[in-house]
Amino acid sequence: MDITSLRIALFSGNYNYVRDGANQALNRLVGYLLRQGVQVRIYAPVVAEPAFAPTGDLVGAPSLAIPGRGEYRIPLRMSGKVRRDIESFNPNLIHVSSPDPLGHAAVAFARKRGLPAVASVHTRFETYPRYYGLAFMEPLIEALLRRFYRRCDAIFAPSESMAQLLREQRMSYNVGIWSRGIDQDIFNPNRRDLEWRREHGIADDEPVIGFIGRLVMEKGLDVFSDTIDRLLARRVKHRVLVVGDGPAREWFQNRLPSARFVGFQTGTALGRAVASMDMLFNPSVTETFGNVTLEAMACNLPVIAAKATGSESLVCDGVTGRLIRPGAITQFADALAHYCEDLDARRAAGKAGRLRADHHGWDQVNQTLAETYLRVVLHRNSGFGPPRHSPVP
Repeated sequence: MDITSLRIALFSGNYNYVRDGANQALNRLVGYLLRQGVQVRIYAPVVAEPAFAPTGDLVGAPSLAIPGRGEYRIPLRMSGKVRRDIESFNPNLIHVSSPDPLGHAAVAFARKRGLPAVASVHTRFETYPRYYGLAFMEPLIEALLRRFYRRCDAIFAPSESMAQLLREQRMSYNVGIWSRGIDQDIFNPNRRDLEWRREHGIADDEPVIGFIGRLVMEKGLDVFSDTIDRLLARRVKHRVLVVGDGPAREWFQNRLPSARFVGFQTGTALGRAVASMDMLFNPSVTETFGNVTLEAMACNLPVIAAKATGSESLVCDGVTGRLIRPGAITQFADALAHYCEDLDARRAAGKAGRLRADHHGWDQVNQTLAETYLRVVLHRNSGFGPPRHSPVP
């Protein structure tokens, strides 16, 4: 058996209707698998006007808009149409990328038919309630996630720090790594464009602190804006450039009235925006990897990030940037001020980050996952059954 024998059914809660790092990674994976001769079928919610065209064959699943966050949808179930399609497709591996109702149904489908199921972990769902005044729910959500992931043959984290957290949370006894890659044709220092900065009212000698991502509270927007307030109080020369959009944009703009908001950027336009910054500030603790961190490093930017999963595996504290205790406003401000005021330190950290980013290529990381798929299928074909329910909660 080789990789061309694989028939992968991929289930996703968001494959292409909203653009984010997780679904772009899934689309890149599918594109790579198809080029290697693997057969892939995707099952996910669809909308009339998705953010981008899907890679591969996408079958729509019934879904419902999330109350208060209508841009995202929850797949409700495995409909008769989806079930008939997957039975016709006849996969030999199920890949689930979200622990939603459709994902649960897909894992149940796999276990009933004796198929191996794997799951990739793209975000720390258990941390979300704390941003909406519901922190008391985190233990319950963690327990529900544990039940879901333990029913899979293997789970994949995008970084070693996230994999270690999953082990500590007892999510699975088989945790692998599916890292993330970088398109160095798009993300590189040569994309820096001073004229573009000037068009947005940014002087050549103003250090630019960048934010990249969806504008939602769980990305640490409160910590970001509070930190910028400290820099303003200290009269540290800087400008803020925000790349992205989302439901909290109005809130963020009100908090940072002097920042430049350029909305969603893609492709070479995104590469230009990132390279035109002078440092990236990423206070989020919800990422499992942090694609934007790697993209910034590839553009020669120092990264100031929360010491959390994902960032810990990318940022070398004091070398490629700084890792700061989550929520430590004063320490974040100190680190940003250092890079704003010390050009040599900024250049040295950016150069070190670029060297580290050079080791991340999409084909390499996706080939590693494909080889793991193959091992999981061969393991099950050798007579090993599905994971047993553990008596340990």
